[in-house]
Amino acid sequence: MNDLPVIQKTYDLIKYYIPILNRLPKNHKFTLGDRVITELYNLLEGLITAQYSEEKLNLLKALNGKLSILRYQTRLLYDFELIAMKRYQYIMQHLNEIGKNLGRWIKQQSAKQQKSLSEKNPGCTTQSVEEGIPKQSLGTRKFINRCQKCPKR
Repeated sequence: MNDLPVIQKTYDLIKYYIPILNRLPKNHKFTLGDRVITELYNLLEGLITAQYSEEKLNLLKALNGKLSILRYQTRLLYDFELIAMKRYQYIMQHLNEIGKNLGRWIKQQSAKQQKSLSEKNPGCTTQSVEEGIPKQSLGTRKFINRCQKCPKR
């Protein structure tokens, strides 16, 4: 398949991590282990959804938070001595690579969104743009995109 690198890295992490989580002791497998598994699958689903979504930026920012949760959950597994140091390092390396790719994707989408908003407001040089400001026009209500600091039109 021709997936984005961040999706492929997440897929590879799941293939490596799930068998380890399935071997956890019973008292951790059905609590922390299940939560990690759920977060991993949610991360993969979210990345695939974002790939085909028109509104990528908000989805990607939410996924960044889920990735941070996975980092802490993995750290807990290591601190409870449920995974070996080498496995912990390998998993964290993968999580960090996913984070870097996700961060680049967020940065790209932010730039794309800012460019789109600046094209809609050609004279605006500010960064703070407010969406959907109501404007009365000929008895109908229209919504425009305008910068908060630009004069009203």
